[in-house]
Amino acid sequence: MTIGLATFLGGPLAAGYLIGENFKALNKPNEARNSLIIGIIATILLFTGIFMIPENLIDKIPRQLIPVIYTIIARGIVEWKQGDVLKMHKENGNSFFSGWKAAGIGLISLVIISAGLFGFAFFGIDDELYDKYDTELIVFSKNETETLVFYDLLNTESNKSLINKLETTIIPKWKENIEIINRTNEFDNLPSELIQQNKLLLKYSELRIKAFELIQKAIKEDTDKYSLEIDRVHKEIDEILEKLN
Repeated sequence: MTIGLATFLGGPLAAGYLIGENFKALNKPNEARNSLIIGIIATILLFTGIFMIPENLIDKIPRQLIPVIYTIIARGIVEWKQGDVLKMHKENGNSFFSGWKAAGIGLISLVIISAGLFGFAFFGIDDELYDKYDTELIVFSKNETETLVFYDLLNTESNKSLINKLETTIIPKWKENIEIINRTNEFDNLPSELIQQNKLLLKYSELRIKAFELIQKAIKEDTDKYSLEIDRVHKEIDEILEKLN
């Protein structure tokens, strides 16, 4: 019971420690040392495996499932390796770790693991992935800057020139931006914050295309009947930009 509680809270590290303590009590120091080493290795392998699972899949796994699985495994190992001895220990009226002490060991293990995970997250960021993403976003930003200059041309260029720019440069560049975002969405292990950013950038690009297509129609038809719709789209664009900034 106590090993199960500690393992659930502190993972394989806590299990390895407590199983090792049992072996120490049985005067088996080698097995005690090996148990702790196995607990450490199992913890590393466990979290390495978890980090390798794509984020969209890990989000679908119930939070309690993994702790329940490794707790069951730990209790099975205890029963297999020490079950008979522990049963005899209990029948002789000897004491075990208290629930509070087991919980304390589990929490200490949890703190150690959390510190390790924090260090991994802080120092182990995949720079190559971020560099690859940033390279794509540089092109996105360049396209954005070049196309927004169009608004300065509305009162200086002829309608024919404006329509030509929209058809050959402005709208195609925003379609390219959509391709850029879709391409980055296919990167392996894309962090959740970049996935969320991509959703906004994709919506932003679609709205830009919609706005420019409406402007194109207004120029071609020489009408202002699309003005309200253009204003509405620009308002949506501003809302997206606020979320991105």
